[in-house]
Amino acid sequence: MKVVLRSDVSGLGKRGDLVQVADGYGRNYLLPQGHAIPATPGIMAQATAMRKARDIKDHRAKEAAEEIAVRLVGMTFEIAAKVGKDSKLFGSIGVHDVIDKVKEASGIELDRKRVHMHDPIKSSGDHQIPVKLHDEVEIQLNVKVVSDSE
Repeated sequence: MKVVLRSDVSGLGKRGDLVQVADGYGRNYLLPQGHAIPATPGIMAQATAMRKARDIKDHRAKEAAEEIAVRLVGMTFEIAAKVGKDSKLFGSIGVHDVIDKVKEASGIELDRKRVHMHDPIKSSGDHQIPVKLHDEVEIQLNVKVVSDSE
């Protein structure tokens, strides 16, 4: 069954793509959930328009992400925390702490889902935190954790 995707479907395609799927998958999942519509000649023309709109939107989003990346790349964000023996923190520094510091220092508000901290920061010093601003734009935030008694 050929269908045109109305939304991004993980592992299948993006909005506006023409894809070939199993009849049952299309009939029982994609169509009832509103993720796709059957491919007809009229729908194919709409799909082309959807792809063009998606490409333009994606290009603008990438440019915006590149501008943000240029602003953030050289910066170091210093976060003060209570530090005990052996540079270990009392508590930890999480994603929200990093996002708040970035907003305070640069005025840029990052999406929590774009900041990829696998574990919270539990020691003082310099840390690199990966941030995926766009599918094609990824940067490393420089975060320095210092003792708040300094």
